[in-house]
Amino acid sequence: MTVTIYHNPACGTSRNTLDLIRHAGIEPVVIEYLKAPPSKEDLATMIADAGLTVRQAIREKGTPYEELGLADPTLTDDQLLDAMITTPVLINRPLVVTDMGTRLCRPSEVVLDILPADAFTSAFVKEDGEAVLDAEGKRIV
Repeated sequence: MTVTIYHNPACGTSRNTLDLIRHAGIEPVVIEYLKAPPSKEDLATMIADAGLTVRQAIREKGTPYEELGLADPTLTDDQLLDAMITTPVLINRPLVVTDMGTRLCRPSEVVLDILPADAFTSAFVKEDGEAVLDAEGKRIV
């Protein structure tokens, strides 16, 4: 299975998601999107494939969202996508693309929806101590 994660190593949710993918025995393609943002077209496709609107895919917390005037409801999706590509910290993370679908993995256990359930055979606990999978690899949350 091919898995790509648009990752920010400074983000706990992104780290937990990456760890869950690896716990499934999959070594994903890791794209540090702050260094190498996706193209505008790829970002638009991922957002649509994840079932999100462009506004739902924008990160507000810890970004220049307000300063850039992005709360303006008259801005088009095209304008918002331009802002996200120009200032990639505005891209909410982590976005994960697999053969089973695309998701914005917030919380990190959302990634379980697009990974094979039979790939998990043991417990998984997030960085903060929250258990996600039981000893048999079954989803707890």
